[in-house]
Amino acid sequence: MKACLLRTPARIQNNPLEFSEVADPDPGVGQVLVRVQVCGVCRTDLHVIEGELPPKLSPVIPGHQVVGRIHETGPNAKRFAKGDRVGIAWLHQTDGTCEYCQRGEENLCNHPLFTGYTVNGGYAEWIVAPEGFVYPIPEGLNDEHAAPLLCAGIIGYRCLRMANVSRGAKLGFYGFGAAAHVAIQVANYWGVDVYASTRDERHQALAKELGAKWTGGTLDAPPVALDAAIVFAPAGEIVPAALKTLRKGGRLILGGIHMSDIPSFPYDLLYQERMIRSVANNTRQDGEEFLKLAAEIPIRTHVQMYPLSEANRALNQLKNDAISGAAVLRVQS
Repeated sequence: MKACLLRTPARIQNNPLEFSEVADPDPGVGQVLVRVQVCGVCRTDLHVIEGELPPKLSPVIPGHQVVGRIHETGPNAKRFAKGDRVGIAWLHQTDGTCEYCQRGEENLCNHPLFTGYTVNGGYAEWIVAPEGFVYPIPEGLNDEHAAPLLCAGIIGYRCLRMANVSRGAKLGFYGFGAAAHVAIQVANYWGVDVYASTRDERHQALAKELGAKWTGGTLDAPPVALDAAIVFAPAGEIVPAALKTLRKGGRLILGGIHMSDIPSFPYDLLYQERMIRSVANNTRQDGEEFLKLAAEIPIRTHVQMYPLSEANRALNQLKNDAISGAAVLRVQS
């Protein structure tokens, strides 16, 4: 099969992904073989490719926002039938036995597998995955618009839940890429006002188009005190600036799997019961709830399409904030 292979982590401007012929995977016990139609391009893929996340599998095929169709089922896999349309996300498998899994916190599993990082991902024509960690894709969401929902969407949804916002709340977004442009649609649906701080004017324009009450630069303070804020950008220097915008008791949610170092800041910014909380991975319940909600709203993603062979170009443009919304690789025509 054709796939984009990372042999050695390197800066994306060096175009380290090799568009190569590799062996087709076979489904094992409890697994399904999926013919990939599209795969979303995520900033976490950049962290894998550039080595900001320590290498776990080499070589590796990145990609964890996969939409495709079941082609074959392995032994004891009975959940799906051939031809079913499914999605595969970042959380590939958990051990199911550790203390975190036992208390319903599988996103914190001690021995997890991650799609496109510790196991091969979706920048390829075929992928295998455990059937229990595969999501049915609701009708009404076409392939390319469903792909960004499988990471950007699910993680954005978990961030919103952690922010604990309800109708009438004032919520800040820092960064306005793939996750934020989905999360704002959920926030609107819930009656939450969004104030978006982002450095790129195109992203500010998209935020306004999608209903933001205010937009400004990355470190600009919104005109109101915020009940909560979510940092989607992987920039630690945003944290002190975001804390300054919170009312007493406000929550600051950090939505990235990787972030640059957070500079020191005075305790006064955290005092008055303000809270900082990171979001780690997702649970299957997050994914199931969010995909149902996405079809109900319905969420509409803004996507830029690239052929699989141009994954390096898509990732370069993502790193340089040249994508409005989300980038998606077309694998099958």
